[in-house]
Amino acid sequence: MGDDRELLCLGGWFSLPECARVGRYLIERPVHFARKFFAGSGELVDVLSEVLRAVKLDGALFYNAEFSAPWAAHSIDARTVTSYLSPNSQHVIIFHLMTEGRGYAHIKGDDRPIPLNAGDILIVPHGDAHVLGNGPSVTPVDRAQVLEQVLSQGLKVSRMGGGGETTKFVCGYMACEPQLSRVFLGGLPPILKVSTRDGASGQWLENSIRYSVDNVDASGPGGEAVLAKLSEVLFVETLRRYIAKLPTEQTGWLAGVRDPEVGKALALLHRKPAHPWTIAALANEVGTSRSVLAERFQRYLSKTPIGYLTRWRLQLGAQMLKSTSNSVAQIAAEVGYESEPSFNRAFKRAFTLPPARFRSQSKPARTRAVHHAVRNGRHRAKR
Repeated sequence: MGDDRELLCLGGWFSLPECARVGRYLIERPVHFARKFFAGSGELVDVLSEVLRAVKLDGALFYNAEFSAPWAAHSIDARTVTSYLSPNSQHVIIFHLMTEGRGYAHIKGDDRPIPLNAGDILIVPHGDAHVLGNGPSVTPVDRAQVLEQVLSQGLKVSRMGGGGETTKFVCGYMACEPQLSRVFLGGLPPILKVSTRDGASGQWLENSIRYSVDNVDASGPGGEAVLAKLSEVLFVETLRRYIAKLPTEQTGWLAGVRDPEVGKALALLHRKPAHPWTIAALANEVGTSRSVLAERFQRYLSKTPIGYLTRWRLQLGAQMLKSTSNSVAQIAAEVGYESEPSFNRAFKRAFTLPPARFRSQSKPARTRAVHHAVRNGRHRAKR
């Protein structure tokens, strides 16, 4: 007999089998989860899915805050957080989801405040130092000085402030590979805000995160893993909403993703980068002419489709050289080059170093990062 009981799972009501299926799919394929469960996202999320699959976005490190006015805090910057993530965390994206109350934010050095209300998600894509607060001006608390304490308590509520109006929010840090992530991060401002409450998908995400935070102890060892994956889905949804609101005259990668022809072409190139694409084959798959596709690519990305593909293949190759022990010949084949010499020539033109030397020069940095992480782990274990 099937189990037809309904449970509150990730902020929504599901049958027991559905709840298990949703949770498993979320953990295993968070970005594809976004495409499947957010109706109307179309090719836009499809492109993001393919890019983020290569970038390997990794949701991690959260804290749960409840501050009372007046309060202000220097948010922990990405460089400080990096050592607490995995050794390969070279780029960190910061987000703040305000679940109750109001406040403001501004990048350090820029005193123009961005107003925040319940339901707003604030993304700091380049990891810039910034200030959050609410109420009359007070000296900001430096959260970096209490980082270990904040992170060691997990999702237990962190409280501070003057006893006035309450603001609640969940903060998170997501790590990603910097070279590949430059594709979409390069077009983002230092700080961006969207509301989660002007659509069903955003409200579902906010409810899911709030539910996971409130019940992380009850949900067992997998609770924080679910929350980490939800943060990745939240990032995709935030990007989707940001892209959808770009001005019609906007150019660049993010605007190109929204264009029907360019967006579909980008999804194909990122889904199958090693395929022997030609402009004719790509235009045929997109359903347009070669001239139209070339013109629209030039308008948005200032390069040809094949020129874009070449650069992406080489970026993938560079990432594989740093993160795998595969031979140069294997990597060349995996990213779409017919021979190792042709890959070597193209790689040297792009990175000024041949692949083997690029790999050898990348190893010391990785080794230092691993040793640093091990030392941190031993230090915390002794405490």
